[in-house]
Amino acid sequence: MPPSQIQIATSALQRLLKEEASYHKELESQKKRIAELEKQTDDQDENRDFKLKQEKQALEETNAVFPSLRERIANSREKLQAQLESTSDEAEVEKAKEVLASAMEQQKGDPDSAHPSGPPQ
Repeated sequence: MPPSQIQIATSALQRLLKEEASYHKELESQKKRIAELEKQTDDQDENRDFKLKQEKQALEETNAVFPSLRERIANSREKLQAQLESTSDEAEVEKAKEVLASAMEQQKGDPDSAHPSGPPQ
């Protein structure tokens, strides 16, 4: 039996949330590497300036991912909420509500993730 539309929408939202969490971990890792490089003195590493420049560029690129990723998450949440209204399978609805609650919690305090429909019912 192929997966239902709500299962697909739930899985897509879960994947996007994992992706965002992964980018946040990478961002913290990059910040730590930059801080370590900035602490070094020039005689410790000849390539320090180059490495620092590369790390800062990687940090900027990682930060650039978040706006489009947040938009995709918001779209995925809206799609899943629409699927909730047309699904009668209680197990699928509960799973979808759990993922929606997780999405709301993960993006709490994020001004870009404001959702016009409000929290899941």
